[in-house]
Amino acid sequence: MRVAIVKLSALGDIVHAMVALQFIKQHLPDIEIDWIVEERFAGVLYDNPDISQVITVNIKALKTDKMAIFREIKKISQFAKANYDLVIDAQGLIKSAITARLLGSPVTGFDTNSIREKAAAWFYKIKVKCAYDENTIDRNVRVLSTPLGFNISSAQILAKKAFLYSKNSQNLDAFFPKNRSTILFVIGSTWESRNYPTEKFVKIAQALQVNCLALWGSEQEKIKAEWMSKQCDNIKVMPKLDLNDLKAAIAKADLLIGNDTGPTHMAWALNRPSITIFGPTPVSRVYQTPINKVVKSQSVVNPYKLNKEDYSIRDIDECTIIAQAKLLLPNH
Repeated sequence: MRVAIVKLSALGDIVHAMVALQFIKQHLPDIEIDWIVEERFAGVLYDNPDISQVITVNIKALKTDKMAIFREIKKISQFAKANYDLVIDAQGLIKSAITARLLGSPVTGFDTNSIREKAAAWFYKIKVKCAYDENTIDRNVRVLSTPLGFNISSAQILAKKAFLYSKNSQNLDAFFPKNRSTILFVIGSTWESRNYPTEKFVKIAQALQVNCLALWGSEQEKIKAEWMSKQCDNIKVMPKLDLNDLKAAIAKADLLIGNDTGPTHMAWALNRPSITIFGPTPVSRVYQTPINKVVKSQSVVNPYKLNKEDYSIRDIDECTIIAQAKLLLPNH
């Protein structure tokens, strides 16, 4: 059986869907799985033994180059020659539904009442029901397993194997001293209102007195990271990391503390300790475990209509995070 999974973006959403792969392979050992993804996120999927082929598209380019649509349709049509037995749209957007339909038939995805862009469901032959406000990981797992005729339980997810893989590239060992605990700080995200204040990250580093590494993905985040390092001697700025090196760095860390964004969720995928800081987004995006904790502001979140002007994350007392970190760090 050959299956195509369409999950184009974003980084955290892709990670949350990937957890299903190991259980699909356990249930159907001979299945071949191809994954269709926006090319800028493909690195998170590379080297996963449960994926036969990572297929990249560049649908985002259509925002600036309308003629690119013909190039992308031609590319996707070539992939359709694989004659997939099933195409699963795990995204639930019109762009992902169209991509899935171009790949072949039958196409499956969420039903009309389970997605934000309801018209996407028109493209599906098989439809999966799962409330939009349910846990994000559970939603991803259900849309991927139900069409294949089995269920994945919460207990299985909690007992998952780490499922991100990296190859040796940059030598990161110098950033991770063997005689000292290391924390990674994820200081950026897609919205400013999701970002915990940099000065509070500094206070966390000062209180814990361990090796702290600031990750960054844009020039603006790099400026913030450099400011943090000037305020506290035990904060160092990491070099620019591609997704392969990011996976390797997170796998080496003793703890990751960060905003609700892709790299933070990668710690959960790698079974590394983490604290995810939430403001305007719902904690139902994650699974909490003995080593993966959340700290949420006091604001009430409507998962159907997120408020980008909710800056309540700034009000979270850093002492709450410091206390959690001491419980998670070795020798603290």
